[in-house]
Amino acid sequence: MAKQATVDLYIWEGMNKQGKRAKGELAGSTIALVKADLRRQGITPLKVKKKPKSLFGARKKKITASDISVFSRQLATMMSAGVPLVQAFEIVGKGHENPSMQDLIMDVKNTVEGGSSLAEALAKHPFYFDDLYCSLVHAGEQAGILETLLDKIATYKEKVEAIKGKIKKALFYPAAIMAVSFIITAILLIFVIPQFESMFTSFGGDLPAMTKFVVELSKIFQEWWWAIFGALGGAIYGIMQL
Repeated sequence: MAKQATVDLYIWEGMNKQGKRAKGELAGSTIALVKADLRRQGITPLKVKKKPKSLFGARKKKITASDISVFSRQLATMMSAGVPLVQAFEIVGKGHENPSMQDLIMDVKNTVEGGSSLAEALAKHPFYFDDLYCSLVHAGEQAGILETLLDKIATYKEKVEAIKGKIKKALFYPAAIMAVSFIITAILLIFVIPQFESMFTSFGGDLPAMTKFVVELSKIFQEWWWAIFGALGGAIYGIMQL
């Protein structure tokens, strides 16, 4: 079996049909093929070179739902243009800015090259491609309308993310008010209430139940403030990741 050519990103400069200088990036196997592709687009290439990799390597980033929707849209566009599936993976993967997403796309591509269907390859990554996604891809493969369903999946995911964004914005203000109120209450319990504790004790007799409760709560906050604020910070971080 012949070894498949590696697709890389190339930086190019050239002249367009209007005689103006243009530049950009284009994926291809070799400089010669990139130049040929540019000429087909009506651009006379003047300079083409492989895009250099970062000296310290690309920093890994989290794969987001937006990355998955963009991947779905790009793959659908490539397939609609007649680009073979494996080559579409190469182009989309090499052109993605997120190194983690590049690794995911290349892993799916390698699985497909090994003889698995696209749905089977995606199902190996359930954290990023849920059952609904894989089922729709499987249906698209069986019906021969994979690019159409990928485009619809991308639209669906974009709408879901838009709704999530609106919900987060709606919850931000009340959550901020609650957080500030909690911090102010904690400061009072940790620093202010202890100043009055000796005064409460000097009154003699039994203190009201509510006063006793506040004093005991103050002692808990003084002893466990680090755990309480740690839990609060963890809760805020968890909500922000939704």
